[in-house]
Amino acid sequence: MKLSKKILGVTLAGTLAVGSFGLTNLDREEAEAKKGAKVKNVIVLVKDGVSSSTTTLSRWYKGSDLALDEMAAGGVRTYSADSAITDSAPAGTAMATGNKSNDKFVGVLPEKVTSPGVDEELADDPYRPVTNVLEGAKTKGKATGLISTSEIQHATPAAFSSHAEHRKQYDNIAEQQVYQNIDVVLGGGKETLESGNREDGENLLEVIDNKGYDFVETRDDLLNSKSKKIWGSFAPAALAYDLDREVTQPEEPTLAEMTKKGIQTLSKDKDGFFLFVEGSKPDWAAHANDPVGMVSDTLAFDDAVKEALDFAKKDKHTMVIAVSDHGNSGISIGNENTDGTYPSTPVSAYVDPLKQAKMTLEGALSQLNEDGSNKLEVAALYGITNPTEQEKTAINKAEDLGGTLVDLLAQRANLGFTTGGHTGEDVFLYSYGPGKPTGMIENTDIAHRAADAMGFKLDKLSRNMFMEAEEAFGNWGEVSIDTSNEANPVLVVDKGSKKVEFPVNKNIAIVNDREYELDSVTVQSGGKFYVSKEAVKIVKKAK
Repeated sequence: MKLSKKILGVTLAGTLAVGSFGLTNLDREEAEAKKGAKVKNVIVLVKDGVSSSTTTLSRWYKGSDLALDEMAAGGVRTYSADSAITDSAPAGTAMATGNKSNDKFVGVLPEKVTSPGVDEELADDPYRPVTNVLEGAKTKGKATGLISTSEIQHATPAAFSSHAEHRKQYDNIAEQQVYQNIDVVLGGGKETLESGNREDGENLLEVIDNKGYDFVETRDDLLNSKSKKIWGSFAPAALAYDLDREVTQPEEPTLAEMTKKGIQTLSKDKDGFFLFVEGSKPDWAAHANDPVGMVSDTLAFDDAVKEALDFAKKDKHTMVIAVSDHGNSGISIGNENTDGTYPSTPVSAYVDPLKQAKMTLEGALSQLNEDGSNKLEVAALYGITNPTEQEKTAINKAEDLGGTLVDLLAQRANLGFTTGGHTGEDVFLYSYGPGKPTGMIENTDIAHRAADAMGFKLDKLSRNMFMEAEEAFGNWGEVSIDTSNEANPVLVVDKGSKKVEFPVNKNIAIVNDREYELDSVTVQSGGKFYVSKEAVKIVKKAK
């Protein structure tokens, strides 16, 4: 069975003009960096749910070039194994493992393949875990990092660090992440680590402490940490939007600060590092049709890209890939207001109304009184200043204030939205450094190019890292599942005088009550247990 697809390797001919400010593709520094350079580090950055129009609008809003602009290198096809429009879970799985998958699947193979060009054999072994690039980097002795502005257990960071049948299985995802021994983990999602919020009652915060992490919860603590292992958990769930942070969560770090600290920490490893970074919340804003939130966190993501790019330019042995996992909202710069005026409508007509907003929709609504008595003040925070009588009436009578506010702002800013969901267009590819991907590629190619740069093949690692337990142990003993703790089942291999136990979601083998650490986690998926080749060796040696 094939677990990977070939790299397309299509290269853009000539020079790609980028953006409205006339930048051209890549500068002299990269040409120098490419001369005989080998890849030591790989940084993958994902801006979740950012359509090309959002990037354009963000550039106009900023008023100058984006860091992304000089990295523009091609395009990415985003469809999943069974849909023209992907969800974040299969999109993340594609970029992390090199395999197209289905809606809600995290780091596992699909059960259905209908999209043209996708290998139908992928569905022959549904739900089978497949190795991601972070796991592969660990096999090469590299330091690893995972950064997100959402819960760290959210779909995209989950795909780069875990394996689950459904993206909402936060308990399983969080446990795998803790037992993956990732060197730097920064983001939200503290509540899923706490024993009182978990079905199995396990205190993952205690496990994190026992593993030697410096556990930090504020920006200052993060920036002051000197540890080689840092776990930053800055919010119960997601972090604040960049525009809102100063008012709502001033102790949270920015995405750029987390990225810079992650690079500083991981780059101390002589073998190099792999770092994944996600700007999560442009997607959430797009679902709400909130252009202020979309622009806010697209620009925050671009600041993080600049940190990665600046490091890569100095280091000369770092590949940087930045991409959106899919489009969202169908945002258009222009709507029915501009049907007859678009040739003469200036940039200010689209941008100035957005600049009136002091907070995103989420931030503004957080200031709403319980009795709703300050709706007009909330509207002003969101940029609806000096409202007309018609706007005042709409705001005061609104049962869904958020929906009303985004509609009013879209009219003021001449923006259109076709949906509150994802969209299926191709997205831009941004890359820099030796071995970088270019041209029109599949999202799966991102994983394979990163893996090639770090010196491993994902399909080969998958065969060694995730062996089906019944097949692996059937000749050596009786295989059973201990479900005395239903939330944390244990794979048991009984060899008579010896009993070997493999707790789900952990990198642990217990041989007659003696604990051993494995090179990868044990996964239960699709009703089956999957173990590593190392786990098989431990059972084989047990006498």
